[in-house]
Amino acid sequence: MHSILNIAIAAASFAAVIGPVLGAQPSTAEQVQPEDALPTPKFDAKGIARTETVRRDFDGNREAIQVRVDFAKGASFPKHSHPGVEIAYVLSGVIEYEMNGKTFRLKAGESLYIPARTAHSAKNVSSETTSELATYLVEKNQPIVILDN
Repeated sequence: MHSILNIAIAAASFAAVIGPVLGAQPSTAEQVQPEDALPTPKFDAKGIARTETVRRDFDGNREAIQVRVDFAKGASFPKHSHPGVEIAYVLSGVIEYEMNGKTFRLKAGESLYIPARTAHSAKNVSSETTSELATYLVEKNQPIVILDN
């Protein structure tokens, strides 16, 4: 029985040390609550708040970036493009995207693939703040957002 206890203690110690290195998820008791995950958005004059959450080298020429974009009630982001692909995932509310002459109305839990250098716009059509998680795979040393003229 003593050796089983020693094995259990060793396994728990190993998991505590190596888990974060391997990217293991914390136990339920250690998980951060979603409302604590990001600071309160700081909206610009147009009602848009962008909070970068990840920026990592992808392959030497490109980088992977994630940005939480919050839209105040009625706010919109004008027509723009990116130097790489974007996947927009709606976290809360409803966002209306316009791209290639089509309108896409997405609610929380839905996503949209936006090809590289494709002009598009986004508008909060909810009655409250709306949020999306934008994931980009873009060329390095380029502006992440290129406004259309």
